[in-house]
Amino acid sequence: MTRSIPPDQVEKYSSAATLSDMEIFVFPDLLYSLVLANILSPKIWAWRQDPWFAGIEKLTPYRRVLRLKQFIIDHYQFNLDLDTWGLTTKERELRRFAPFMDEATIARSNALFGYEGDRYYFDLDIRRHFGLDKYDSNIIPYWKTETVEAMDAFRYRDGYSIGAGECVSLSTLYAAAMFIICGIPLDNIFLLATPLHSQNFVLLGDGILTNNRRLLTKAMWFNGTELTQKAQRALRHEQVTIVAHHTGWMHVVYPNASIDPSAYDRMVGALRAFLSTPLNMSVMAAFLRQHADRQCCFQFRHSLHGRPHYIPAETVYRYEVGSALKVGTSPIARLLDEIDEDEFFPDPIESRVVLNDLEEFFRRHPVDVRDPAQVEQLLEQIPCKHFRALDSVRAIVEFAHLEPRLPDQAGPKHFLKPSPLPIRLGMSREEIRDVLESLRDSHPVADLAFYAWRDMSCTDWTPFMRAALERSPVSIEGARSLSDEEVEARLRQWPDESIYDGARAAQPDEVWNYRRGDGFEKAVCLANILHARRPDSMVEIVAEGPDVSLRVGTHSSLWRSTKNLWGDWRGEEKVRG
Repeated sequence: MTRSIPPDQVEKYSSAATLSDMEIFVFPDLLYSLVLANILSPKIWAWRQDPWFAGIEKLTPYRRVLRLKQFIIDHYQFNLDLDTWGLTTKERELRRFAPFMDEATIARSNALFGYEGDRYYFDLDIRRHFGLDKYDSNIIPYWKTETVEAMDAFRYRDGYSIGAGECVSLSTLYAAAMFIICGIPLDNIFLLATPLHSQNFVLLGDGILTNNRRLLTKAMWFNGTELTQKAQRALRHEQVTIVAHHTGWMHVVYPNASIDPSAYDRMVGALRAFLSTPLNMSVMAAFLRQHADRQCCFQFRHSLHGRPHYIPAETVYRYEVGSALKVGTSPIARLLDEIDEDEFFPDPIESRVVLNDLEEFFRRHPVDVRDPAQVEQLLEQIPCKHFRALDSVRAIVEFAHLEPRLPDQAGPKHFLKPSPLPIRLGMSREEIRDVLESLRDSHPVADLAFYAWRDMSCTDWTPFMRAALERSPVSIEGARSLSDEEVEARLRQWPDESIYDGARAAQPDEVWNYRRGDGFEKAVCLANILHARRPDSMVEIVAEGPDVSLRVGTHSSLWRSTKNLWGDWRGEEKVRG
């Protein structure tokens, strides 16, 4: 017997069907419920049969993760198209979330409600960066997070040949796939959400950060490349708002935390170690690669025809762009041998530090940038006034050591009794489902997982229908020029094929975007469009196995379904507009 959701919980459970960034911020239980929905999905388990993963169990854990990374790169694009899931307004969303979080708190922590982060984001202009400047200032997108099924279904959309998803979709996909495909325990996977991004920190070796489709190791974090700079933006410029784990979560706003404090401490220690490194020649070279304006203070010495010659650092960095050799990662002489002789000077360039000498200093004295005395000792090796004037101390320290802004720094937290999910490596998908099913009455995240998974055979239909009739603007807009009869005809023309298996159901905008759906899903999509046109009309949908009947006001229609659902839903009152 499906448990009815209490009225004061319907908003949260309804959000499990749409999983927008804003909904996850207000209801942090939702983030891990999507991870579990992906773990429950047969889609990711089927990857095990793909030839790409043949013999993966023989690889080291890190090699398994690299194999997974390439699979995700090959099969998914990053998508942040504002038109994918439509638009809403600030006023509408603030009214909706007013019982749970006040406007000022939302504005401080969400990019769409006034948040601009540090100076970086202020300079960037958030609305222009995300293409929102073409709309009124109160218009914001529904940045909905996709399940793996909805990600795969992007291939049915114009302009896509493979799957796609936004950052939360990719981070939760990675978390589930690392467990299922790579054999990484859930205990070692932490999800980190910021106002503008979502990524994972995985306790494997020195640590691994996921970043959309790609991965960063500690060595990559300090390589100074443009790709790494982009991947660093969230942790360098933003407050971490949510840390989610199989034991619970910690949120920047809420005073209570459900995460196991020992697990959280373990993650924090590993993350801080990941984001800090002693300053040596490799790191200094990466620093100069990232901060090209400081290269003018340095030069390299190289022997040509038995005599020392000198070359500006910026020239060497220009040559490394087209070379397999990089400054700081290989003997510098090998790279300098590739450079044309006419780039060198026979005498030292005035007022420039010789990096070869600095390399020798680093060999004898690796610098801990957290120690002011050691930093001062380093600066004695760099007698360049220009370099000091550019606030070099701050820049070097920030490059080699980042202190992440975590939720516990925003105020003390009261740790509740953690409820770790008893999901272990070696369990089958069916065993995991049975475990989660047994926990539903006592574990909110386990219960929400079935709503995020969209299983209509064992969930209350009210949250799903509320999401369908309140937050599906794409199908409404797409049908705007069609009559009621033309909308129904259009839906019937599309393949009777659901993107979800079994008793799981797509939301109206998934049906409209992917141009396909089971009869039950098409009936719900039509209900959304007709209800938007006649919002005072009652909505009634009845499923009796293969037969689904829909009534919206005076309209009635019959649909055939293969989902074998038995149940009904009647809008007992006007659904909010």
